[in-house]
Amino acid sequence: MGESERGETAPRRHVSYWCANGHETRPSFASDADEPDGWDCPRCGLPAGRNYEAPPAPPRNEPYKTHLAYVKERRSDADGAAILEEALTRLRAQREG
Repeated sequence: MGESERGETAPRRHVSYWCANGHETRPSFASDADEPDGWDCPRCGLPAGRNYEAPPAPPRNEPYKTHLAYVKERRSDADGAAILEEALTRLRAQREG
């Protein structure tokens, strides 16, 4: 079933959005609808805004951190050495006992 069989479509308007790579996207909205401030660029996936001169900055992707990296942020090397020594002492006691 095509548009001609469905009847009249709502009046529409196109709104321009630009991403940091300079791509323009022009989605259409019903003329009485509020358009969003941002839109995802279909070409590169970056966020796009309505201001050509100042598009939104690309999101920062934080590198993946291992569990060990998070532990090292919270503990000093001296704390780590003390915890390791305690664990080794317990293991040696279990083997002897």
